[in-house]
Amino acid sequence: MPEQVTVHAALARALKDQGADTLFGLMGDSNLFMVDHYVRQLGGRYVPAVHEGGAVLMALGHAAMTGRVGAATITQGPALSNALTALIDGAKGMIPMVLLCGDTSPADPDHPQTVAQRALVDASGAGFEMLKSPASVAQDVAAAFRRAWLERRPIVLNMPTAFMWEPADYLPAPAAIADLPTSPGMGEALENAIGLIAAARRPLVLAGRGAVRGCDAVLEFANRIGAPVATTLKAKGLFAGAPFDLGVFGTVSTPAAGDIIASADCIIAFGAGLNRFTTVHGGYLDGKRLIQIDDDRTQLGRRRQPDAAVHGAPGLVAESFVHWLDEADIPSSQATDTIEPATLRAALPMPKPTSKPGTIDLSLAMVRLDGALPADRVFVSDGGRFMGEAWERIGVSGPENMLLTINVGAIGMGMGYAIGAAVARPEQKTLFVCGDGGFMMGGLAEYSSAVRENLNMVIVVCNDSAYGAEYIQFEDRQMDPGMSMFDWPSMAAMAEAMGGQAVRVASEAELEQAADLIAGSRGPVLIELVLDPAAVPRLQL
Repeated sequence: MPEQVTVHAALARALKDQGADTLFGLMGDSNLFMVDHYVRQLGGRYVPAVHEGGAVLMALGHAAMTGRVGAATITQGPALSNALTALIDGAKGMIPMVLLCGDTSPADPDHPQTVAQRALVDASGAGFEMLKSPASVAQDVAAAFRRAWLERRPIVLNMPTAFMWEPADYLPAPAAIADLPTSPGMGEALENAIGLIAAARRPLVLAGRGAVRGCDAVLEFANRIGAPVATTLKAKGLFAGAPFDLGVFGTVSTPAAGDIIASADCIIAFGAGLNRFTTVHGGYLDGKRLIQIDDDRTQLGRRRQPDAAVHGAPGLVAESFVHWLDEADIPSSQATDTIEPATLRAALPMPKPTSKPGTIDLSLAMVRLDGALPADRVFVSDGGRFMGEAWERIGVSGPENMLLTINVGAIGMGMGYAIGAAVARPEQKTLFVCGDGGFMMGGLAEYSSAVRENLNMVIVVCNDSAYGAEYIQFEDRQMDPGMSMFDWPSMAAMAEAMGGQAVRVASEAELEQAADLIAGSRGPVLIELVLDPAAVPRLQL
């Protein structure tokens, strides 16, 4: 039998019924009673943010780490406009989350917080769902969660503030989605792919984030055809320990991996979007046959026309490939017979330090901090010039422990993601690496949230006192880079003032102090690396 409750209580119950045990948000007059009921009456965990964009980013990070739909709530009007860039990033990153967002009454068009909310959401690439009436709360919340999961993007549930104290007959509405992996049937697409595989003499298997669930089958297939394996950056660590693991395929490939990629005659890509960074602007695919496998039809041929495309779950397609290769008695290419595994495990060379006195070498710092952290860490990266060194020198035990926050190409997005990840994985230490501009833009305010929640985090700020990409452009044209440089206050001092532990690193001795601090910490720790802007290694994107 339905139970009569208020709409705000029904919303809170619907959240819990959809499995949302953690809610990120910023309260206002449209959602404060819902949040209060969710916490005090239902025992849910609420993590408040300083900025609406931060709340959305936290929910995205939480979703990425848990594999479930994330949940956040904000109020109306300018609160939504503040969250737009975060929604864009979530949509581009194909991360499922639901944002419960208030809205002003249509009967009050002069309300100062009235904005065209549907238009804003549509423009962001997120989906829009309306809370239609007090009677439909459970169904509307369930629909938002169902759409977020199926459409792989954020869905904004628009909640009229005027409904919040209205009576509602509440009856739970399920939104569970059956796991229905796509299995390829025998047909022309599969036959074409198998023919290309059989003809390849130097095949290479590439796996993206979309192949994580089927990684064992993909690796078995690679072994069957005698091919080395590589991953996209987002799937880093997927094949760790495999004898012929090349590591990352793309911008940060090692020299040894680059040579093998260059010599391949066929790339078999499972669950990889093949963006410009993975393919090095297409160069890594030129002159090679390409077979693309994905369970999302929209990814097939999206950026590069494959010679064969197979729609299906990567693990199931890999199993099908092995079955038909065995049926036809097609021999292995034996491409891996010419590869010496030891060459693939050689450490990346350290560039010769060129930093001026009073600064620390970025490569040296990344290697030392990597060694100071537990192997089973979560690694979250913001955008910025530091990225290449961090991506290359910070290891992860698997792609489930790595989270990149550059879907929309903006700096300053990562702190929210990192907080969401740390909330999702309290038993692991979360490492967040960002630049000074990104920290000042989006990290500083939410650092207080990390302190308030006493999260098990290490925040590394790469402070070269400049906006690095702009610094490089000025230098490349032999112009004075001074316009790109900033005399920031001490990041470490600000972190300490906000209640966290921090150390400023401008020497190797201070780097050792930072390593010792990391080893004994549980709450948030900030490490400020003082860098020479002229000596930061370049990442060629």
